[in-house]
Amino acid sequence: MSRRFIVAALVAIAFVVGIIAGGQVDAIRDAVNDVFGDKAQDATSQAIDVIHDDYFHTVDENDLENASIASIISHLKQRYDDRFSHYFTRPEYDRFQQGSSLSGVGIAVTEIPQGLRVATVYKQTPAREANIQSGDVITGVNGHSIAGKDSDVVTSQIRGPAGTKVTLTIESRDGSSRDVTLTRREVQIPQVVGHIEKVGDSKIGYVRLAGFFPGAHGELRKEVENLYNQDAQGLVLDLRGNGGGLLTEAVLVSSIFVPNGVIVSTHGRTQSTKTFDATGDALPRHPMVVLINGDTASASEIVTAALEQSGVAKVVGTTSFGKGTFQEVIPLNNGGALDLTVGEYLTRDGTSINHVGIAPQVKAKDIPSTKPDEGLQKALQTLAPQL
Repeated sequence: MSRRFIVAALVAIAFVVGIIAGGQVDAIRDAVNDVFGDKAQDATSQAIDVIHDDYFHTVDENDLENASIASIISHLKQRYDDRFSHYFTRPEYDRFQQGSSLSGVGIAVTEIPQGLRVATVYKQTPAREANIQSGDVITGVNGHSIAGKDSDVVTSQIRGPAGTKVTLTIESRDGSSRDVTLTRREVQIPQVVGHIEKVGDSKIGYVRLAGFFPGAHGELRKEVENLYNQDAQGLVLDLRGNGGGLLTEAVLVSSIFVPNGVIVSTHGRTQSTKTFDATGDALPRHPMVVLINGDTASASEIVTAALEQSGVAKVVGTTSFGKGTFQEVIPLNNGGALDLTVGEYLTRDGTSINHVGIAPQVKAKDIPSTKPDEGLQKALQTLAPQL
């Protein structure tokens, strides 16, 4: 059995029976036979070998392997309308693994078919200085299209050593396109920020959570307690532009406000159903609004649904992104990896938000070109009568 066929078999096994074979060639052969039968095995092996041996151009073996795996991913994405499964080639996977240690340009993004939509542009960063706006779409990095690419891979390309440059192709809301060259640097992005807003004689706490990073629930709880200690009578939790993060943090963040019951459940074809309940350490209840938009995704949607469906908060804004699946990064023997969709989230009441999102109870949309924050103003107006 050729090395090329072994790689193809590994990918087929990963998708059809949900495992990555790490044993002997005989085990791989048996698994492929069980799933596809001898004819499919022979056809796959024969096609790759014939192309390698007889094609009128010399073809690199790695190119054949990568193309074979990528084509399987592409088929699955189209067949099952899966936006989030991807194949990482070896260089992409290497960069993905080191990406968190690199400097950046100061943006949060959401993966869309055309590339990456800019969800948030942070202050005092290269992106803000280059006048990149929320809602802009990054369609290329260093002259290469990123359409259909995994957001983690692309953001690892945008990051790099401090002082180096990266060129982004930006498509603005008006349809115009431009190339922007940015110099990477260390950026300090506040993960939790809060302050007091006044509506008439009432004090309302405002807190924004940027992502569900390790320890997010602790930082958020501390800030919310600080606002309540300043006599805040209600709370706006701003999850706009929050693309998600750790499931465990989503459960713990929800538990700051939801005293009991189911927060979320997960299930998959090869994974047992798991139910995650509130931890039972909720703060005293105050009137509350969750503020969302089209870039509120994944873990943010879990929290939004838990707070709304438990009756803890009203939802204000625009319909959320609708990422109701979760992925697992599975290394392959060729040095690459699959970022594979392995299951689906169900919200507190057992519904799926995949491709649907969460519709706000009160619609409100911020207009980035105007100075007032229309979404926040509507959230405050919605909350004020409850105080």
